[in-house]
Amino acid sequence: MPASRRFRKSALSCQPDDYQAIAGAMACESNLVKDHVMEAFVVFTREETTDPHELATYSAGVGPSFDGHDVTFLAAYGAMEQLEGPPIEGAVILRFPTMQAAHDWYHSPAYQTIAAHRFAGSRYRGFIVEGRK
Repeated sequence: MPASRRFRKSALSCQPDDYQAIAGAMACESNLVKDHVMEAFVVFTREETTDPHELATYSAGVGPSFDGHDVTFLAAYGAMEQLEGPPIEGAVILRFPTMQAAHDWYHSPAYQTIAAHRFAGSRYRGFIVEGRK
C-alpha cells in the first residue's frame, strides 16, 4: 500500500487517508474505538536466559504477585511459530481489565520484588498494549 493510502476513522465510514493500519482497522470495525471497553494485555518475550537458577526462583515465586489482581493468563510458554525478528525462548500474554490494572500489578511491590530475579536471570522485553474487549 503506498504511503499516501492511510486509514481515517469517521462517524460514518472509514476512508483510506491516515496510515495507522491496525489502529485504523480497529477503528473502522468498531466505528469509534472509544465507544468500546478496552482491556490491556501484558506481553513478555524472553530473549535469553542468563542464569537458570535466578529464573527458577522467579518462576517459583511469581504466582502470589497476582493475588488480588484481575488477570487472565492467555499464553505462557506454549508452542509457537517465529514469524519475524530474532528468535525468542518463549512468550507470556496476560489480560487485565484496564491499562491501570495492568500497570498496578506490574508496579506492585509484590511483583517488583520477585521480578528482580527475572531481571537477574534473563533478558526479556515487556510491554502493555491496550486492546478492544
